[in-house]
Amino acid sequence: MAMPARAAAAIIAACLSIVPAAAQSPTLTLDGKVKQPQHWTLDDLKKMPAQHADVTFQTEKGPVSASFTGVLLWSLIQAAGGIDDATRNAAVRHTIRITATDNYVVVLSTGEISPDFGNVAAIVSYERDGKPLDNFRVVMPGDKLGARDIHDVATIKVE
Repeated sequence: MAMPARAAAAIIAACLSIVPAAAQSPTLTLDGKVKQPQHWTLDDLKKMPAQHADVTFQTEKGPVSASFTGVLLWSLIQAAGGIDDATRNAAVRHTIRITATDNYVVVLSTGEISPDFGNVAAIVSYERDGKPLDNFRVVMPGDKLGARDIHDVATIKVE
C-alpha cells in the first residue's frame, strides 16, 4: 500500500511542478551577402520605422483582405550594412531567399524591392489588423495571389 501512495504522490508532485513555458518572442535572422548579418527580436523591429499596408489577395477560399504593420525588407537589408557587393548595380544582381519555420521558401529579387529599381514595398510584418502575429510574416502588397506572403519567417538570406 505504501508504494502506490508514494507513486501517486510523486506523480502529483511532478504534475504540479510543470509550469507552462513563457511564449518566446520570435527572432529573425538576416544573413548571406550582407555586410553585417543580423538577428532581430520583435522588440528590435518595433523600434524601427513602421510601414502599414492594406493587402487583398486571392486564395482558394476567395479574396482575403488585411492590414499589416511591419518594417520594409529593404530597410532591414540596409540595417545589415547593405548588400556586400561593390560591383555596379549590385542591387539588381542578387536574390533574397525567405525561409519559414516549416521550410516553405519564397525567393525575391533585390532589384524588385530596391527603391532605385522596382520599389516594391515588401514588408516584414509583426501585426495583422492591429493584433500581434505569433511570428514574422513577409507581405507583398500588390500581388494578386498570396503565395509570396510567407508566414512564420525564420531566416532571410541575400544570395
